[in-house]
Amino acid sequence: MTPGERIREEMEARGWTQRDLALVLDRSLPAINEIIQGKRVVSPEMAVALQGAFGIEATEWLRMDATFRLAQIDSDVSEVASRAKLYEIAPIKDMEKRGWISKTQTAEDLRAELLRFYQVDSLDSPPEISASFKKTAANDPVNASQRAWCFRAKHLAQSVAAASYDEAGFQKGIKKLRRLTGWPEETRKVSRILADMGIRFVVVEPLPRTKIDGATFWLDPVSPVVAMTIRFDRIDSFWHVLGHELSHVKHRDDSVIDSEIVGEGISPREELSPVEQRANTESASMWLEAAEMDSFIRRVGPLYSKAKINQFANRLVVHPGVIVGQLHGRGEIGYQALRDSLVKVRDFVTSEAMTDGWGHIIGR
Repeated sequence: MTPGERIREEMEARGWTQRDLALVLDRSLPAINEIIQGKRVVSPEMAVALQGAFGIEATEWLRMDATFRLAQIDSDVSEVASRAKLYEIAPIKDMEKRGWISKTQTAEDLRAELLRFYQVDSLDSPPEISASFKKTAANDPVNASQRAWCFRAKHLAQSVAAASYDEAGFQKGIKKLRRLTGWPEETRKVSRILADMGIRFVVVEPLPRTKIDGATFWLDPVSPVVAMTIRFDRIDSFWHVLGHELSHVKHRDDSVIDSEIVGEGISPREELSPVEQRANTESASMWLEAAEMDSFIRRVGPLYSKAKINQFANRLVVHPGVIVGQLHGRGEIGYQALRDSLVKVRDFVTSEAMTDGWGHIIGR
């Protein structure tokens, strides 16, 4: 029953006209007529007035009016439901802002954009780069933003020219990379050396609320990809994450997203899988011989000074920031100590690497 029908019943029972009711309610006759005709919403104030006139609870008048209004609305919500599902699969607004997908008007057009972006035929399940794709340093599954970031890295990697990868050239390439660690500006050469090793290297600025440091996956059996965010623009973080990902490539580990493997939020060693522990250990030894670092710690610790670190760095031809980063990682010094050694490298790296973000605009 609509509010108008109930009002008519109550007026008939009392022998009232619409004018009588208007006088009782102290409302205009047109207002009463519009409510009876269903042209005007029963406001909370009107519901209270009707309760006073007819003794029927104000909440009942509001319920009747709401039921009547809902019945007038097209109940097909399939478009809304479709769009809601797509927003669960992907960080739509962030992807539009970055230009990864076009802005759309309908759910069907949005679906088409996501199918193109994820390079899949269906969105019935969350798209994955590979069946074994997983996230490390946390027990949480890969979320929508992290997944989108990885697929953007995949897009870029597909356009990077590189040799076919083989294990024989891996160590030769590592030696060439090792010779770059002494100077921040030399990091611009990293992408070239990796391409010669058969490794496609890309840098993608992280999306909001994602704590990705890097990822490793394979386009095919001879085409590994190393992707990084460089979210911490520091020389120590750059070389550690790069070495960590190269360890995954060397051992042909499952496709993996590495999150929070640098900085103060890193997971304790005992919480890491054997694969991740190995990647951290191998990363450190790629750029600094473990025996050299152990010897330095025994001789100098805990009285680490900038002068002693610089002297050690000069002898090994490695930047002092790389040493400071390892001291941080080993817990030899606090994360706030000697931070002036942790120089920035992002601008150097992205000057030659395939990059999406920080003003680097690349077509979809």
